[in-house]
Amino acid sequence: MKKTVIAIVGPTAVGKTKLSIEIAKRFNGEVISGDSMQVYRGLDIGTAKITEDEMEGIPHYMIDIKDPDEDFSAADFQYYVQTYIDEISSRNKVPVIAGGSGLYIQAALYNYNFSKQKRNDAVTERLEKELENDGVLPLYNRLKETDPEQAAKIHPNNHRRVIRALEIYEITGLTKTEYQQEQELESPYNLIIIGVEMDRANLYDRINRRIDTMVKNGLVAEVSRLYDQGFENCPSMKAIGYKECIPYIKEEQSFETSIELLKRNSRRYAKRQYTWFKNKMDIMWYRITPETMDERYQMILDDLAGILKNR
Repeated sequence: MKKTVIAIVGPTAVGKTKLSIEIAKRFNGEVISGDSMQVYRGLDIGTAKITEDEMEGIPHYMIDIKDPDEDFSAADFQYYVQTYIDEISSRNKVPVIAGGSGLYIQAALYNYNFSKQKRNDAVTERLEKELENDGVLPLYNRLKETDPEQAAKIHPNNHRRVIRALEIYEITGLTKTEYQQEQELESPYNLIIIGVEMDRANLYDRINRRIDTMVKNGLVAEVSRLYDQGFENCPSMKAIGYKECIPYIKEEQSFETSIELLKRNSRRYAKRQYTWFKNKMDIMWYRITPETMDERYQMILDDLAGILKNR
């Protein structure tokens, strides 16, 4: 029998964390974070990482498993999530995935075959030699020309991912984006995906207030500490919440400008998340408001009970 997995998706600040706790409590579940930045130790406030108190005794996974200078790809995410699903299911618990990293969650739940295309050592060595001689910019510009969608997802400092995307194109004739689109979207799990959405005005207000709370709780000090530890150019520090604060820490930008950019980028990210989930997966959507959140959560729990009973 397929393992049952419940996933909670939707834009940032919409209330996925609280809902995942309620679902785990109701259905004997344990939670796997679906946020690709919460894997990093020390990136706590800016990633809205769940606190011990907020967990309410529910075990959580995929949090604090990497140092800020370590790479973490969609393939890595898939491996860890699928391992935790097996582990949680083996104890007759229900894995509950909560997060907003769309491609990563889809890759894990629909079993993308990242290893299907074997590496070609000759191509790899040539690209690495180009990197050594000319730097990453010519390679990154080539990626922008051949696969602009993939280039937009990869920071130039992430040399490994830039080279891998170019490898796939040179070896297969397909861009990495085209290669991913060819994946067969059939999940190996008994999968139930709940989407939580909110009207734009309410969601943007929640995002702005969340960021004000992050700042109050020490976001700038957290980014400053990571900067002082030498992590400025690591891929993890390109996450929203961190990249906006560094110019302020370096005295290149005012505090007010940094926070306004953070709020703007967070709102834009929420819009991209929502669009991505709407177009990519089969999701049961629930629209909530701050006033009806508890009522809607109860509806979701009741609907889930009916679905699970009939599967």
